[in-house]
Amino acid sequence: MPAVCFLISAALVAVDQLVKYFVRQGIPLHTAVDFLPGLSLTYVQNTGAAFSLFHEHTWLLTLLSGVVSVALVAALARKIFPHWWGMLALALLLGGAVGNFIDRLLLGFVTDMFATTLINFPVFNVADMGVVIGGVLLCIYVIFSFAQERKEQEEEEEAP
Repeated sequence: MPAVCFLISAALVAVDQLVKYFVRQGIPLHTAVDFLPGLSLTYVQNTGAAFSLFHEHTWLLTLLSGVVSVALVAALARKIFPHWWGMLALALLLGGAVGNFIDRLLLGFVTDMFATTLINFPVFNVADMGVVIGGVLLCIYVIFSFAQERKEQEEEEEAP
């Protein structure tokens, strides 16, 4: 299972980096191009984290991304979550963390490109989607794992 998870992470990083490369090459900075209804491609350079938080501390975000990536590799390698969707959550988090880490390390900023046109929302990228989806999956996994564990404890306590 860890090998499949590492492949998923690598695929996410590859797609993320390809999309970012094509955006940097094909769209002028701060220019929007219609993409899908409700979504445009807008090339933005983000030196911060989500919502441009900590935009003056790119070095700290780079370091944090690297440390988190190493921790996620260790968690996947040790199979800390026995169920496949817990491992999938970690794989998506790893792919997203590495995708943005590469940008911060090599460019000094993260390339963002997806801008919603229906609501006012920060511009984001493929790696960000991996982080958000992985984070949501991880939260759901943890909640259900605790609920299952508690149910098993109660059943053990009730058994004669």
